[in-house]
Amino acid sequence: MQLIPRHDPHLVVRSTGGLTVAALRGELDLVLVRHLRPELDALVRECDALTVDIRRLTFCDATGLGLLAHCAGRTRGRGARWSLVCDQPWILRLIRLTALGDLLCPEPGLPDQQDRLGPPDQLDPSDQLDPSDRPGPSDPGVTSPVS
Repeated sequence: MQLIPRHDPHLVVRSTGGLTVAALRGELDLVLVRHLRPELDALVRECDALTVDIRRLTFCDATGLGLLAHCAGRTRGRGARWSLVCDQPWILRLIRLTALGDLLCPEPGLPDQQDRLGPPDQLDPSDQLDPSDRPGPSDPGVTSPVS
């Protein structure tokens, strides 16, 4: 396993055996998209198999979904494997409402990759969010999705 060194609190990239996992955290909005796009574009160009793990996002807007769709389309367009790890109902709902499910193909987790790469929380302590940093139903400004 190789942890690719960078000093970015919003992106941790690890790679082994042709598989690259990019774990995102924070608020995937216009500001963060502008910051991450060059790094993610480089990964899309270079990886044979790219997994983007967004389980630690606390927010994602249309710009963030656009970046994920861009990465998925470009990765698949060059014949590489793409996967998106997402277990957050509010993001899954956004993906469903925007009809991006077929492109993004979100999965709650990939046990085979977890076995090879180890749990993301054990790779870099700075990649771990404090549970109090996650939005919840009691947070002001966070609305519960209506199914």
